[in-house]
Amino acid sequence: MLEVHKAYDLPCLPSDNPYLNDGWRPSDTEWTASTPDLQVIGDIPKDLNGVYLRNGHNQIHASIGKYHPFDGDGMLHGMHFANGTATYRNRFVRTTGFMAEEAAGESLWPGIIEPRRAVRRGWGSIGAMKDNAGTDVKVHAGRALAAMSQCSEPYRLDPVTLDTLGPDPAWARALGDRGICSHYQVDEHTKEMMFFNFGEHAPYLNYGVISPENKLVHYEPIDLPHATWPHDLGMSEHYCVIHDLSMFFEPEALKKGQHRLKFHRDRPARFGVIPRFGTSRDVKWFEGMPCYILHLANTYEVGDEIVMDGAIQTNPVPDLSALPKEGYARMHALLSMDLQETRMHRWRFNMVTGQTTEEDLDDEVTEFSMVNGQVKGRRNRYVYNALMKPNWQVVGLKKYDWQTGKTQRWETPAGCFVSETPFAARDGGVDEDDGYLVTFMTNLNTGRGECAIFDARDITPGPICRIILPHHIPMGAHTVWTPAAALQGVAA
Repeated sequence: MLEVHKAYDLPCLPSDNPYLNDGWRPSDTEWTASTPDLQVIGDIPKDLNGVYLRNGHNQIHASIGKYHPFDGDGMLHGMHFANGTATYRNRFVRTTGFMAEEAAGESLWPGIIEPRRAVRRGWGSIGAMKDNAGTDVKVHAGRALAAMSQCSEPYRLDPVTLDTLGPDPAWARALGDRGICSHYQVDEHTKEMMFFNFGEHAPYLNYGVISPENKLVHYEPIDLPHATWPHDLGMSEHYCVIHDLSMFFEPEALKKGQHRLKFHRDRPARFGVIPRFGTSRDVKWFEGMPCYILHLANTYEVGDEIVMDGAIQTNPVPDLSALPKEGYARMHALLSMDLQETRMHRWRFNMVTGQTTEEDLDDEVTEFSMVNGQVKGRRNRYVYNALMKPNWQVVGLKKYDWQTGKTQRWETPAGCFVSETPFAARDGGVDEDDGYLVTFMTNLNTGRGECAIFDARDITPGPICRIILPHHIPMGAHTVWTPAAALQGVAA
């Protein structure tokens, strides 16, 4: 099968914005394509069964104000594997904002850079953006869940067909206008989902739990001294770790409706360890070096300690006086992970002494960590990271072995960029790395996207299989692997 589901005009193009060109150029077509009509280089493993999903921002309309790469509409790309066959689909997440702009034929909401241009009520923590649902994707209770980083309605989709089912009917309205922030965490052992949201008015952050039966069973405000700007949530077997970090909007400016993001270099980062079903009274707060954190690798318990691994940023807002004064060069510098001093780091929170100890785990710029879902929240040996270049380009993979201290790496050919790369256990796999890594690749040399499969035990030879897609696929955001057993009852 090789068919166009729907094609779109892209009024946002042509553009001189680098985040709408080359590897970031949006997709203009929704496809359904499957083997044997897809070209396959190598063999699709027959013991790889499930679905790989990737979310990302895919702009259609010319933006109101300057376009930021986190502004575009959410588009899910999915590859469904079954007994050596594969089916690819890509679909927009049809949010209320997407459908309103589709009907209007133009952008109706500004993006993250210029919220002051808003004339309509918006979504997200700043209350002005379109609900684009373009950042994260997880599968919980048999359905995919998409949301954006600035908080949005929790949009459910069929994880195989990618049909948008709408905001979750069981609990979306209970969250009010706060919605859910990206980086909700699903415990594959208990099937519970932990989440948070945040905003500019008290309560500044809420924490909640969704049951395996998809019911909101816990939702609590967390006491914070000011509006914060978190991005991720740590999850261990019995606890979660809330982030109150050193980068946030200046409080006095917020009172005037101004959004001035500042890194408060003299303010320690704060980490709140909360029991899975705890309240604000139960939070035990720890301090660490001033920093910001986008993405964690894993959080787990060892004796009296909660151990949290992730990519620290100790310079998340570089010296503005040293940056280009305006234009895309300035945006590029502000997004550059090398200038942000991004590297793998470990925090240890001692629940008895209240002390925090920290150490760097690597000095190379890597991000977008993934682990075997079966060890998420439990002590892990392996982590699979993205090798990063400026402009948020993912140019390779790096595998960490915390037991031996050894690493493996693979770098993309010139003109190629991969996506966040989750681990997919092979059927019957026993060891933590007994399986595959699956990723989408943007190939500017051919103009065709690819799905690449690696042997997770040794990534250095490169992909063992490449599936060539019918169209260009832009670089994207977050991903998830869901085994076939978790898709039972879902349409194929």
